[in-house]
Amino acid sequence: MNDEKPNIDVVKNLIKQKAVQHRQHIKRCQEAERYYRNENDILRTGVRGRDNEPLRNADNRIPRNFHGLLVNQKAAYMFTAPPLFDTKNEGLNKQVADILGDQYPKTCKDLCINASNGETAWIHYWKDAEGHFKYGIVPPEQIIPVESSDLERSLIAVLRTYKDIDFQTGKEITVWEYWDTERCYSYYRTSNTVSIAGLSPYNAFQLPDDAGQGNIYAHGWGRVPFVPFRNNNTGTNDLKNVKPLIDAYDKVFSGFLNDLEDVQEIIMVLTNYGGADLKEFLHDLKKYKAIKVDDDGTGGKGGIETLTINIPVEAREKFLELTRKAIFEQGQGVDPDPQKFGNTSGEALKYLYSLLELKAGLMETEFKLGFGELIRVICEYLNESCEQIVQTWTRSAIRSDAELADIAAKSAGIVSNKTILKNHPFVENAEEEEKQIKKEQEEKAEQMDPYLEAFKKGHPEGGEVNGEE
Repeated sequence: MNDEKPNIDVVKNLIKQKAVQHRQHIKRCQEAERYYRNENDILRTGVRGRDNEPLRNADNRIPRNFHGLLVNQKAAYMFTAPPLFDTKNEGLNKQVADILGDQYPKTCKDLCINASNGETAWIHYWKDAEGHFKYGIVPPEQIIPVESSDLERSLIAVLRTYKDIDFQTGKEITVWEYWDTERCYSYYRTSNTVSIAGLSPYNAFQLPDDAGQGNIYAHGWGRVPFVPFRNNNTGTNDLKNVKPLIDAYDKVFSGFLNDLEDVQEIIMVLTNYGGADLKEFLHDLKKYKAIKVDDDGTGGKGGIETLTINIPVEAREKFLELTRKAIFEQGQGVDPDPQKFGNTSGEALKYLYSLLELKAGLMETEFKLGFGELIRVICEYLNESCEQIVQTWTRSAIRSDAELADIAAKSAGIVSNKTILKNHPFVENAEEEEKQIKKEQEEKAEQMDPYLEAFKKGHPEGGEVNGEE
């Protein structure tokens, strides 16, 4: 407990330095997550500028989930088939796959979504009570990274904050965890306390004396047990480029629907109407399909006119079309409009996916660093060395399987069989496919043996058939 005082000062200083920046980060994360759930700004603001117009009563607020579509499209494109890792040691590959477990594909998908909304996704790893390796995703808004000032920008500490319940008082508290390369220090304050002066040690760890106790935990990894997975090289989320366009689309679309509803309410202007009141007017109009109007005494004839709202349909349609196109261009996605696909060839399909591939490539470059670090940590946990890790990434896209299979067949003898298997459209795991091919060849060889034996028995002297051995 001798390290308590200096480290609580470190935490307080970090909170002071990072508080404003972190609040802005949380705001961006929450905004992107809100748009991902199709809770766009149009639901809060509506179509502005209509409150003082007496002829406009409709207030439709229709959001379009373009952001959710673009993020899910990228996640499915990149991680329907999650990355495979090759340490050049088949036994170690199997151990790594066992530790990653069944949750690995879902973890990849969640990392992609978290990074797309929260700028950087995070994985935290630890050992459970039985010493087994565990890992899990931490929400981006909980993490404040502390990086070195050199060009490498390596992670030297992590400050994690989240809400919890004090089971002794039943009140909500804010927990701050400071993780460095050796230990974790845990502190808290009541959530209604603004000042960090009330920060106190939080006894979150029930551990043996040799591992730590109270609010200090010696994790023993020799490194900060958090792995960052950045969305792109600029550190931005996927909403930033498309939010103004999505808001503009929502306003015009909702305004168009408002006009369609408002135009149903025709306002009638009556001149020299001879009836007693409006009820009688509506009754006569409904019953007799006609009304009676009077002369105003000066020769002016009475009559009825209607006021309606003129809707510029063509201009709105053109605007929505251009805005939709801009959303998929700025968001670097594939517009799922069936008219854009048709009966296209494999090369044309590649062109449709060019922007999505560009965005996926930027994420893959950043994610490779994160996965490489995670796999090396697992290897260290297994007391194995893995200097080079080969990562195989597979895209899930609409493609011409016939063309790919034809290319694979024509590549036999030019490139290795393993390369052909990795790129064949029917093969998901090249190593498993190699094992299956070898197994089938052995079974075929075993089936051929009885025929050879029978053939030799027919010619016991190893004689000749038609003059040949």
